[in-house]
Amino acid sequence: MTVYGYARVSTAGQSLNEQKDTLKKAGADIIMSEKYSGTTTTRPQFEKLVHLVEPNDTLIVTKLDRFARNTREALNLIDSLLKEKIVIKVLNLGTIDNTPMGRMLVRTLLSVAEMERDMIIERTQAGKIFAKQHNPNYKEGRPKRKKDSRNTAIFEYSKTHTVKVTAEAFNISPRTVQYIKKLFR
Repeated sequence: MTVYGYARVSTAGQSLNEQKDTLKKAGADIIMSEKYSGTTTTRPQFEKLVHLVEPNDTLIVTKLDRFARNTREALNLIDSLLKEKIVIKVLNLGTIDNTPMGRMLVRTLLSVAEMERDMIIERTQAGKIFAKQHNPNYKEGRPKRKKDSRNTAIFEYSKTHTVKVTAEAFNISPRTVQYIKKLFR
């Protein structure tokens, strides 16, 4: 019987460390993690994990919304894991069991989580519309990077080093290194 943990954050800038530490403290022997938005359909590490777990193994997540993009997908996944006799522990809820009450609790909580995500999107969109109408200087999206001295240094360093090494040297993401390299082309 193996105890697996799964950690996920939505953006490259977010850290997995807190979730990983929490999963270790909860007894996870093996932790799979990735940085993918909940809206992304492909989560390679999670898919690998689902194929690794066997009957009587335990799968731990910190929150219920780490499982899937939407309520239907999460319910299908949880149902299939429970049928395979996989123990599911959600650290902020407890153990999900294959009883009518356990399934009802999961459905209710997933529906609330999905509604909360939808409301966040609505508020964000409303805020953008308001900002566009009331702030003549409002620009949507991130400000564009400039060819400043730091970016020049990163670009020069990247000429003789890999993207990964450059990212580590400057404490930035590999994607940022690639973006900066494009700035100078």
